[in-house]
Amino acid sequence: MALNTVKEGNVVTRLADSTVLPKMVTVRQLLDHSHIDPADLPELVRTELEPMRGRIRPGMSVAITCGSRGVCNIAVITRAIVDFVKSCGGQPFVFPAMGSHGGATAEGQREILRGYGVTEETMDCPIRATMEVVQVGETEEGMPVFVDRYAYEADGIILCGRVKAHTAFRGPYESGILKMSVIGLGKQHGAEHVHQDGFSDLGRLLPMIARVVFDKTNILGAVAVAENAFDQTCIVEGLLKEEIFEKEPDILRRSKERLGRIFFDDIDVLVVDRLGKDISGDGMDPNITGRFAVPYMESEKKVQHIAVLDLTEETHGNCNGLGLADVTTRRLVEKIDVDCTYPNVVTSTVLCTPKIPLFAHSDRACIQIALKTCNYIDRENPRIVHIKDTMRLEEIEISQAMLEEARANEHIQIQGEPHDWPFDEEGNLW
Repeated sequence: MALNTVKEGNVVTRLADSTVLPKMVTVRQLLDHSHIDPADLPELVRTELEPMRGRIRPGMSVAITCGSRGVCNIAVITRAIVDFVKSCGGQPFVFPAMGSHGGATAEGQREILRGYGVTEETMDCPIRATMEVVQVGETEEGMPVFVDRYAYEADGIILCGRVKAHTAFRGPYESGILKMSVIGLGKQHGAEHVHQDGFSDLGRLLPMIARVVFDKTNILGAVAVAENAFDQTCIVEGLLKEEIFEKEPDILRRSKERLGRIFFDDIDVLVVDRLGKDISGDGMDPNITGRFAVPYMESEKKVQHIAVLDLTEETHGNCNGLGLADVTTRRLVEKIDVDCTYPNVVTSTVLCTPKIPLFAHSDRACIQIALKTCNYIDRENPRIVHIKDTMRLEEIEISQAMLEEARANEHIQIQGEPHDWPFDEEGNLW
């Protein structure tokens, strides 16, 4: 993204330069580490899918969904589903089920799968990507329902998706299998219809739309996965088609219990090293930051300013979620790919998420501006939390003023002595 040249010594940088950043302390947050060893996943997936064996006939074409959310071990899990279908005599293929992501193009979505290691070579089966959809019916309220053309034409569909708390609505079904069947299978065209009135009613609409998809397509079942606070697979469950509506809410409940968190609620400045679509649909998970893109979602966590320093490589320039930050860096802004970002944003109808906040020319200036512009804080003892991203929350940094609070928290272990921010000569963290 081209920007007009601005000299490092610009007026905003100079205004913030006198702001003293406090010493920081590394702490360890005690979160649940239990997970499934990746080496055990293929056999576990096969075992969980075994009740589905009688539904796959020899020669039957079976479409297997693969999403865009950076699911841990997704290549291993998808390959295990492919191998199971083959063991039944079926003919599997994988297709991208990701709404409007990847720039809302078939090649863009294929590229996302390639980045996750999901290719025809690694899966040993075809990858079929298209943005074409088939209208399969309407809901009782008259909303048209769409399904990926390749999936619709297949003899059967196996849904695979991560179940977790959504970033913009609440309900018995949030991110997960039903959402995969509605928005993933619906591609950009279907996602656009689902999102046309925003997210506030999505908790009610998802099961209504999913009923039409389930009635009009040959969904065989699903593999539901969930992850712990360390982005590790901790739940894998195979579900027959008729079990999905009943069992997904309990998987969601268990997933939320394993969600990472920051054990400090009153924060002046939250510094986030990086955001990306591979980390959260909103770039940085609002369930962690307390900063939601929609007004009807509330959080008990109080964060006055958020400073975001960079994008992940895996987000491919998609800066969705940057608009929830207050300050960022020039380095991040120059990595933005609007063609990758905007289709997803327009489809969601939440236009604030890609907005570019005030940006600084170094990490130090970015953090200083975020702190300087806070209101009604103890300026001698500011409360700053520094995290890598919202998926990596075990080891974080807190400002020295929060040390006593940390010592009193049974979920926190102090890891070292107070230290200065490790900026290089350009003022960037290393």
